[in-house]
Amino acid sequence: MISKFEGIIITETPYGDNSKIINVLTKDHGMIGIMCSNVKSVKNPLRTKTMKFTYGYFHINYNENKLSKLVDVDIIDNFTNLKSDIELISFMSYITDLTYQVAKQNSEPIIFEMFINTVKKLNEGKNPLILTNILELKYLEYLGVGLNLDCCIKCGNKTNIVTLDPDEGGFLCQNCYTNEIVLSPKSIKLIRMYYLIEISSISDIKIQSSTANEINYFLDKYYERYTGIYLKSKDFLKRISRITG
Repeated sequence: MISKFEGIIITETPYGDNSKIINVLTKDHGMIGIMCSNVKSVKNPLRTKTMKFTYGYFHINYNENKLSKLVDVDIIDNFTNLKSDIELISFMSYITDLTYQVAKQNSEPIIFEMFINTVKKLNEGKNPLILTNILELKYLEYLGVGLNLDCCIKCGNKTNIVTLDPDEGGFLCQNCYTNEIVLSPKSIKLIRMYYLIEISSISDIKIQSSTANEINYFLDKYYERYTGIYLKSKDFLKRISRITG
């Protein structure tokens, strides 16, 4: 029986001379591994449809516990704007690799929604660093190292917040602050906004580059310290883009 799933290819692995195995992050069934037979053949119409970042409806012989088999793909979006810019492709590669790591640990449907909405906004030309940081911040909860951004992590005070302490994992108020590194008030406010905002609703976010870089630096170091995730695509992104961290 052929099943139809909305999804996006986030990894592809060669299999033999002409085939490949793709991992598709789907809207309703998490990650699905799919065998794509003979798709490397130039004459095979599925050749271009089984490349990384393909977003569409995948028609497959679904096998819940083993590899499924690809039948066809109906393309939803080719993300043409993304693929024409090396920096945007680098951001796309990084968030895709990160999403793969998150989806391996958690199959919540919201992960697909957050990821695909971020990709759509990237394709629309929205600020790639801000979008990436928003997604990184939201993913922390699903990696088991979420931040407390509602009140002071020590006393529960919701006022006079002076910094966000990575060691404590949340906000610190003036009374509980000792000698932690202080983030700017703008960064503190925006980090909470990043966490609360619906990615699909983003129209435009304008932030000073110094503030955006401060937020990115904080998240970069937090990921390094607490997630155990190392991605070559992040190193490449740092080299070819103007971000700091």
